[in-house]
Amino acid sequence: FLSYYKKRLLAVCCISLRISIIHLKIAGTNLLRRFHKLFTNISHTKGGSQNMGLKKAVHFLFGRMAAIGFFILLQLTFFLVGVLFLAQNTMVLYLGLKIVSIGVVLWMIVKEENPSYKIAWITAILIFPLVGGLFYLMCGNKRVPRRHLKQMEPFYRSVAGAEASFPEDSSENRQQLKAPIHYIAKTSGFPIWNHTQTSYHPTGESFFKALTAALGQAQKFIFLEYFIVEPGRMWDTIHEILREKAAAGVEIRLLYDDLGCIQTLPAHYARQLESEGIRTGVFNPFRPHLNMAMNYRDHRKICVIDGNVGFCGGINLADEYINEIVKHGHWKDTAVQLYGEGVWNLTLMFLTLWHFTTRQELPFDRYRPTASPPSDGWVQPFGDSPLDRYNVAENAYMQMIHRASQYLYLTTPYLILDHEMISALTVAAQSGIDVRIITPHIPDKRLVHAVTRAHYATLVRAGVRIFEYTPGFIHAKMFLCDDHQAIVGTANMDYRSFYLHFECGVAIYQSSVIPQIKEDFLATQALCQEVTREELAAVSPLKRMIQALLRIFSPLM
Repeated sequence: FLSYYKKRLLAVCCISLRISIIHLKIAGTNLLRRFHKLFTNISHTKGGSQNMGLKKAVHFLFGRMAAIGFFILLQLTFFLVGVLFLAQNTMVLYLGLKIVSIGVVLWMIVKEENPSYKIAWITAILIFPLVGGLFYLMCGNKRVPRRHLKQMEPFYRSVAGAEASFPEDSSENRQQLKAPIHYIAKTSGFPIWNHTQTSYHPTGESFFKALTAALGQAQKFIFLEYFIVEPGRMWDTIHEILREKAAAGVEIRLLYDDLGCIQTLPAHYARQLESEGIRTGVFNPFRPHLNMAMNYRDHRKICVIDGNVGFCGGINLADEYINEIVKHGHWKDTAVQLYGEGVWNLTLMFLTLWHFTTRQELPFDRYRPTASPPSDGWVQPFGDSPLDRYNVAENAYMQMIHRASQYLYLTTPYLILDHEMISALTVAAQSGIDVRIITPHIPDKRLVHAVTRAHYATLVRAGVRIFEYTPGFIHAKMFLCDDHQAIVGTANMDYRSFYLHFECGVAIYQSSVIPQIKEDFLATQALCQEVTREELAAVSPLKRMIQALLRIFSPLM
């Protein structure tokens, strides 16, 4: 056992180390800013394509992403070295760490958690028993702080008592739709709406044209909530419209995710927008700390104009989404546009996250829709949050899989599935349902694409048809079922979207827009190459082993 004085000395050393790390963060951040400014000035004095390469390298090496990554790595190194050093020299601590890891594993076994996530963490803890348990408590335990739950209370008050109201009809299709409608309304708080016109945008270019036209007609307010905002033709055009509208007295509010924009926007970009009259919120600022909260990101893409016009889909405000620049081949993405009462759900989503981010509680009733046009179907925009116990997006997809009787078409950039989703898709295909999935052929993240492909074999053997979009990268997130139900939204088919991100989508029922979505899916499929059983059978044993390991740890990616 450590003596009395050694215990005190150890405590003083730990406190001193923590203070030193904080001072190092501050000094290092200031130093990196000076280096960034210096190298930026140097790069501006030279010209040509070589200059562009230098500017990109400088931007990355001295940008916030590299700085924060360095400090997180530094903290992780201190943590591992300190724990291992003390464990080797102190038998009590060594045994204590082993007991903590065993306790964490036992707790995870009985804990209500996704089984795939538990298996990944239990495997990691068994491989690294000394630090695995502590690391899970720091970065893996999805415990929601009470203060976060309190910040969501205005939303829950605003939707209290919301019920799903679907016109009575004895038709078989409509009776089947009651369950998914009720589930979304009950778990997310967002009811279904009639009196809403729906338009489908099969490309980013179509969306951009409609968005700029709608922004130009704004009279009262504009709400924008996006994961990525990047200067370029798309954002610069929108930015100019926002400045003009703000000068004319229109209320403008922009919410963007800090991690999503960490490599596209300057650190203090929000200040510039505020000076232009654009009220700005930065969601969950990315800081060099090892904790679970940094995984919670705002992945939504929402635009609301005057409460009557709303947009939702996979398209961010950056030039690759409209193919103005080429990053991974042709970029295929989709969105829906709403006009009427159904926009209210999108407005509620924005106001809730705005309050959560800025602590500003706005009077919700001021932003209600005033338009009530006729429509030929129903819409149910819904949000999904990691701060509650419901996996709304995943379960909404699962219900469509279970209720499909003819076909199920879906598109996703990432196919990282848990056991329940794999079982649902394979059982549907084995039951004679025509299940088709379109994924990218050209990846944006090679490791994630490798994990996506690691799930192909199980699905294809069961009869699921998988197609890769050969012209480039497909970023659309869509589900389509039996000509009477579709979801267009922001949730990928992966663990992060289902469990860690704020997501949204628009569920569409018995609308004339559904055949347009189906037609676009089939046109996109015609540009794809199908993944065959012969192709998968030719995979080498070593690659299969690597794919098996990737599937185990995929929930942690």
